[in-house]
Amino acid sequence: MCGGVYYSVNGQDMRVYFPNPKATLPVRTRRGGTQLLAWGRRHDQAGELPLGGWARLDAIYGGRWDRWFPVPVKLLVKSFMEKDLEGHGHWYDLTRGQWIQGLIARHRHERRVYVVTVEPELADAMHERWPRILSG
Repeated sequence: MCGGVYYSVNGQDMRVYFPNPKATLPVRTRRGGTQLLAWGRRHDQAGELPLGGWARLDAIYGGRWDRWFPVPVKLLVKSFMEKDLEGHGHWYDLTRGQWIQGLIARHRHERRVYVVTVEPELADAMHERWPRILSG
């Protein structure tokens, strides 16, 4: 489900995990820069946007995110972390030209970014959701 990410911004390497209430994700701007946005919302955080840090692709296509005016974005990370069935974290590198799809949701003045997830293609995958990785 992508519980952590590793990225560089302004020459500084960052390793962040979703449980951290200050976690941010690097979003590619229209002008080619990078903007850090709050990664999802936790139970103890104020706001109206959905709890969690992930948005299922089928839920997006099904219109369940429409009330938050979703905008697809590129998350510029070098690698992401997934936990296996025993709870051990494993890091997966992205190659040059790849990114994770994100979704910016907003409600009034609140804006947060969520990692878009899909079901793994392999039937015996150890994760039920996987970040949507794109390239181009």
